[in-house]
Amino acid sequence: MTLDVLVAGGGPVGLAAAIEARMRGLSVTVVEPRAGSIDKACGEGLMPGALPALARLGVDPAGQPLRGVSYRDGRRRVDHRFTSGEGRGVRRTVLHAALHARAVELGTRFVRGRVEGVTQDADGVEAAGIRARYLLAADGLHSTVRRGLGLERPVRRRGRRFGLRRHYHLEPESDLIEVYWSASVEAYLTPVGDGIMGVALLGRRGVDFDTAIAGIPDLARRLAGAEPASALRGAGPFRQRSVRPSSGRVLLVGDASGYVDAITGEGIRVGLAQAQAALDCVEFDVPEIYADAWAARTRDFRVLTGGLVAAATSPLRRAIVPVAHRLPRVYGAAIERLAR
Repeated sequence: MTLDVLVAGGGPVGLAAAIEARMRGLSVTVVEPRAGSIDKACGEGLMPGALPALARLGVDPAGQPLRGVSYRDGRRRVDHRFTSGEGRGVRRTVLHAALHARAVELGTRFVRGRVEGVTQDADGVEAAGIRARYLLAADGLHSTVRRGLGLERPVRRRGRRFGLRRHYHLEPESDLIEVYWSASVEAYLTPVGDGIMGVALLGRRGVDFDTAIAGIPDLARRLAGAEPASALRGAGPFRQRSVRPSSGRVLLVGDASGYVDAITGEGIRVGLAQAQAALDCVEFDVPEIYADAWAARTRDFRVLTGGLVAAATSPLRRAIVPVAHRLPRVYGAAIERLAR
């Protein structure tokens, strides 16, 4: 019997795709080279729209409530409390474990390995020695499937952004995601567990974590004396582009399909939406409509995040928090658009 879906990559979006496939009665195998819970340097804040999407899959990861976002620049702060629901700060390893457990519960098969070469014909795809009707490539920012199929679109090296993250033993002072804007980085302070706060930095290549924190006096005071709860971890470059999100029976999902930036924290929600759209195409055997479905599901993320990154990497950067402070309704509307 031919396998329905082969998933390349066992991160959160790959696991979500596998769960979605099993919920639709499709057979699925996940190929992943790493063992155990997979970590990633990210802000670890799930926006309100991500929680019902996870609940639909039968996944409810433990974490801390997030009820809004606060932008700060040392002189001003502007807070917006979500009106579309509650978010949650969740350690990436906790999220991965919850998704993996659900995928196992539903009968997903796992194979230790890496998808490096793909061949396909009119009826199916073969990769990692496995044949399936479809391949969903969820192998991350630096997708070997995207590159191997000639779907990678060059991105200019200038201005590429990277992320760093470390956790601290620290009690939260609020239920908001605190975003500190300095001249060179954005620093995200997010409660992710009992007495655990995650600090994620976004900036250009070569930024030093401790130096960047010292350059944000309010955040440095918060972290003074706090013991690290994890090692420093990095990710990037974030900006990735694909020529198109599919090639025949290979559909790219999550970061593998292209990524703008982590500045708005929408990676998981958008990835879940892509996985659902991809499985619609698989279930009804219409891979040719995936590009349009992908564009519709990612449009807000690409437009709003792209605009914010453009401002953050230009002379307009210093005006972002002052403008948000003067126009709180506009700031709030943008946050809600991304949060839903």
